[in-house]
Amino acid sequence: MISQRERNRKSDEVETKFQQWLDKNEIPYWYIQQDVKTFSPALRKYMTKRPDFMILIPHVGFILVDAEYKKPAEKFDAFQIDEKETEEYCNLQNYFNLQVWYVFANENEHFNNWYWIPVSKVLEFSKKEKTIFPSSKFGGNYCQVSMKKFIQVSQSDNIGRLFSEISKFY
Repeated sequence: MISQRERNRKSDEVETKFQQWLDKNEIPYWYIQQDVKTFSPALRKYMTKRPDFMILIPHVGFILVDAEYKKPAEKFDAFQIDEKETEEYCNLQNYFNLQVWYVFANENEHFNNWYWIPVSKVLEFSKKEKTIFPSSKFGGNYCQVSMKKFIQVSQSDNIGRLFSEISKFY
C-alpha cells in the first residue's frame, strides 16, 4: 500500500502529464485550481471533490475531466473506482447538464496511455454487471469496470481518437 504522500505525488504527476498532452495537441483547457478558496460553498452540497480540467472542444462545448493516477486491479484487467465520488460527479453532470469524464493513467505504462470513460458509464456498467463491492480503501463501495470499457488514447494520439470511439458508449 502506498502512502498518502506518494499517492499525492503520483496524482500531481498524472495531472502534469495530462496537461502536457493537452498542450502538445493544442487542446484548449482551463485547469481547475484545487485550493479551498476556489471551491464555491454552494457546490459543496453536490460534491466534495472537483474535476481537474475543463477541456474546450470547438463546435461541441466542453467536458470536465478528473485526471487520476489509477492502476488496474492486480487480479483483473479492471479499474476500481470510488462509488460515492462517481455518484457525486453524476449528480453534478445531471443537475447542471455537464459532461464529466474520468481519465486514468499510471507509471506502469510510463503515463503514455490515457483511459477515458464518462462517469455515468461507470455506474451503469457496474450496476448492470453487478461489480459494486464494499471496500475499506474507499470508505464505502467501489465500482469495478473492465479496462475494455474505456477508450484508450495514447500519448501519440490526439483528441480525435477519443471522438472516433465515443460511439461505444451510446
